[in-house]
Amino acid sequence: MIEMDGKSEDILQDNIEALGKLFPEVLSDGKIDFDKLRYVLGDTVDDESDRYNFTWHGKNQARRLSQTPSMGTLRPCKAQSKDWDTTQNLYIEGDNLEVLKLLQKSYHGKVKMIYIDPPYNSGEDFIYHDDFRDNLENYKHLTNQVDDYGYIYTTNSESSGRYHTNWLNMIFPRLRIARNLLADDGVIFISIDDDEEANLKKVCDEVFGEDNFINIISLKFKNVAGASGGGEDKKLKKNMEFVLAYAKNYAALKPFNHIYEYTPIDELLAQYRENETSWKYTSALISPGDKVYIGSTKDGNGDEIKVFRRDNYVIKSVSALMKEEELSEKDVYKKYANCIFQTAMPQSSIRPRVMKKVQEIGIESEVYSIEYTPKSGKNKGKKYEQFYKGENFRLFAWLRDVSEVIDGQLCKKDLQGTFWDYVSETKNLTKEGNVPFPNGKKPIKLIQQMLSMITEKNDLILDFFSGSATTAHAVMKINADDNGSRRFIMVQLPEVCKKGTEAHKAGFKTICQIGEERIRRAGEQIKNDCAIDGDSLDVGFRVFKLDTSNLKKWQPDDSKPIKQLLLDAENNVLPDRSEEDVLYEIILKLGYDLSCSIEEHTIAGTKVFVTAAGALFICLADRITSAVAEGMAKLHRELAPEVWKVVCRDTGFQTDADKVNVREILKSEGLDEDAFVTL
Repeated sequence: MIEMDGKSEDILQDNIEALGKLFPEVLSDGKIDFDKLRYVLGDTVDDESDRYNFTWHGKNQARRLSQTPSMGTLRPCKAQSKDWDTTQNLYIEGDNLEVLKLLQKSYHGKVKMIYIDPPYNSGEDFIYHDDFRDNLENYKHLTNQVDDYGYIYTTNSESSGRYHTNWLNMIFPRLRIARNLLADDGVIFISIDDDEEANLKKVCDEVFGEDNFINIISLKFKNVAGASGGGEDKKLKKNMEFVLAYAKNYAALKPFNHIYEYTPIDELLAQYRENETSWKYTSALISPGDKVYIGSTKDGNGDEIKVFRRDNYVIKSVSALMKEEELSEKDVYKKYANCIFQTAMPQSSIRPRVMKKVQEIGIESEVYSIEYTPKSGKNKGKKYEQFYKGENFRLFAWLRDVSEVIDGQLCKKDLQGTFWDYVSETKNLTKEGNVPFPNGKKPIKLIQQMLSMITEKNDLILDFFSGSATTAHAVMKINADDNGSRRFIMVQLPEVCKKGTEAHKAGFKTICQIGEERIRRAGEQIKNDCAIDGDSLDVGFRVFKLDTSNLKKWQPDDSKPIKQLLLDAENNVLPDRSEEDVLYEIILKLGYDLSCSIEEHTIAGTKVFVTAAGALFICLADRITSAVAEGMAKLHRELAPEVWKVVCRDTGFQTDADKVNVREILKSEGLDEDAFVTL
């Protein structure tokens, strides 16, 4: 039997235990002997000043802050939620540093993708000013009634000697904790501008490891208007931002799904003409003709390549088809998209083998084709037909391989690298999500593009600077597009909407209210617009709010007299907290999913709650008897979970004998000693 201590995951102790498993000789009385560790690692460098080191004032304190367990909890708020009983999505109001600590047990290693758009260090209002005391108390201080809504702001200006330091002390501990939540093949994307991009790169190299760096993506969000370039005389006008991408474990990372830039063919042709650039896709193979086998050769692995002469084929130019069928150029490309081609001279091992075979046979033709099974590429392992033209064997390169129909329009698709142009997506950005947002939004398509690169249909996505909840909107949108079941966790500080802003005028008091309302509105719109059954799409969310623990014993007050402490022991739940608050604190602190459902059973006249498909039984009754234990054992046999835990209030046992009897009954049902937990 164990007693819960109310703490979140102790990251520091976990690290010590993991290191001890690798190098048991460096542990002494449960602590690391750093001299032995240096020896084991072969460290002979004595002058630490010679080593490369990125540091700043407060870094060690920030590291300790990230390693300090939280004694807080997340309280359920059904009134602000949508589809509480069925949704798998979470929206959490609170300081993300404290929330990330509380999520450690339940979501450690389960998040496939993190996207964050943290506050840029612009010198404007900056509410994330951790002061290295107990961070939950810091959060409570920030949200006390110190102004109309209870928020304190500071201005982090460049004139401050701690300009970069303040920002680094904010982002460093949050990234350290967030890394633990990523799956082994997970990826984090972080938006930033050029004020802190260099520092963020150094921080991420330390937190995630230089070997896990993937890319810096450049985002173009606006054009520079006017001949003067925006009127800035000593700096160029900013029209770029950046996204840093890091893997949890690069070796475990799966290849990204390709992402493309799509341009309608008619627009592309207009650009080519304006730039006097030659467009090559101007012929169409209307009929491939008759296929006449003339011989075979072999590829580098010795597998057969069949060679054919094509007779009676029909090739026509796009211009000829326009005249013959009285179609516009755009309509010809749309109608004949699958057979329009250009010819190219590829560097491949196949082409010279085929040319040599045809020359040996002595057959001349204007069009040839081959059949073989590629060993790589998109047609790997499939029988594939390839066409060649003329005596130089120019390869047919098909327009269909580099185009796609999007919303009824034929578009050329070009593989994107690390430069993404989102200028067109920012034109109506303020209207996206149908909510006002004072701090700027990121385009939905930007987040969707990241989701399409890395996630699969059942993955979990986290955004702990969620702002107007663009990430949640993007998750719901991509689920509607591919019938996915991705889940999201949004975390946002309940930052005030300043008086006079559009958000405040619209009735929103906090950023959280904006985000929650956006998810409601966007979810209903997506359900109405999607091609799949809208009822199967999860557009709900459970709201939880950061707060101090529901149990007095987990937030001891040494200032109270002994008599009051004894009275508190009889009922150690805070007077303003509900039974449901306590249930979800237990679920959270024991590491179960916050989206799991809770069933209420009456056993021997006593309420017993069962969650996580029977893996967790919770009894908060004042009197727990042997009959209750026998009933729980029977229900456990019916549900038959692989492992299970039982949680009871320590004050729920009238005598020590009752506790022993209950424990022995549960042990006979197969409950492990450390799976019987008391509060």
